[in-house]
Amino acid sequence: MRSTASRPVLRRFVGAVMAGAALASTSGCTVPEDAVAGISVTDDGHLLGVMMVCGHHIDGALLYVDSDDADKTETVGSWTADRPVEPGLVSWTLDSPAAGWSATKSLAPLTTETTYTLYGWTKDNSSSSSSVSFTLADRDRLTPGKVRFTSVSGSGDESPITVSMAEFKARACQNQ
Repeated sequence: MRSTASRPVLRRFVGAVMAGAALASTSGCTVPEDAVAGISVTDDGHLLGVMMVCGHHIDGALLYVDSDDADKTETVGSWTADRPVEPGLVSWTLDSPAAGWSATKSLAPLTTETTYTLYGWTKDNSSSSSSVSFTLADRDRLTPGKVRFTSVSGSGDESPITVSMAEFKARACQNQ
């Protein structure tokens, strides 16, 4: 039996299917970022989560150790706000109970040579925050009133920076 499709038509069809499959495999659905996560420290050296909510809300935050292997990503601490955190600046201690926050997983001891990542989330996955990564050495360089966060330039380049709490509040939502 002979095929009725010509080779050039068949090649174009297979090429279109392959291009579509490649495009589908490289594009993913992500939750829009509408807040910026940061870290700071208290006067007595306790680690603070800091969140500038830009327009939607945040319901909680997660601190984890990232891994290239998704099965090896480790949650180090998790917190849920008593009520949705509306637009504005909020901070809470990560290692002890904080007003307005409940630890859904108490902060595990942090270790040197490990990179941690903090980000905020919503229960309905309608938005999230950007994340901030840090080591204990990064934390130890912080002073009260300073915030480490991931700054995003107008061209989309990301870099960790440390600024005053007032500057964080003024700058954090500029590129959101």
